[in-house]
Amino acid sequence: MTFIQFWKNFCGHLHTVNAHRRLVRKEMFKLGMHYQGLTHDLSKYSPVEFIPGVIYFQGNRSPNNAQREKEGVSSAWLHHKGRNRHHYEYWIDYSTKKTGDINLEGMPMPKKYIIEMFCDRIAASKIYNKDKYTDSDALNYYLQGRGHYLMHPDTEALLYRLLKMLSEKGEDYTYAYIRRKILHRKK
Repeated sequence: MTFIQFWKNFCGHLHTVNAHRRLVRKEMFKLGMHYQGLTHDLSKYSPVEFIPGVIYFQGNRSPNNAQREKEGVSSAWLHHKGRNRHHYEYWIDYSTKKTGDINLEGMPMPKKYIIEMFCDRIAASKIYNKDKYTDSDALNYYLQGRGHYLMHPDTEALLYRLLKMLSEKGEDYTYAYIRRKILHRKK
């Protein structure tokens, strides 16, 4: 990679990370979740995540996917999901059910992290789809991988319900529902 390409990738990746965090922060602030909005994805600035992000930056999809395709694993993703509780992968553990040699299962996520995951998916859809974004994009992306998620059934049910609600009733209705029914906030 030439210095000019590195610099373009550096600026592009930094802009994408900053824009994504700004969008998640905006969504979280609408819900009154200020601390989570401010601290969302700070690990993306760590060298283990940021440097592969620069190297594999493309602008229209996650550099983690490109790193995984090229190297067989994404060290950036492994670091990221292990430090950010809004990713369902953070909540995968060994099962206590004795049904085989090694069994993994999704553990229940606290609702505040499910809400952050919901906002994260919306922000990612807005970043990658740009002016073509619709309220159905996050649901459609979710549905593409639905059978492969190792998520606790309650976590998956709430995430799906919110994504479907967003798709069918829009952001204002869904956010009001989250504030009132899930977070139990009056405003």
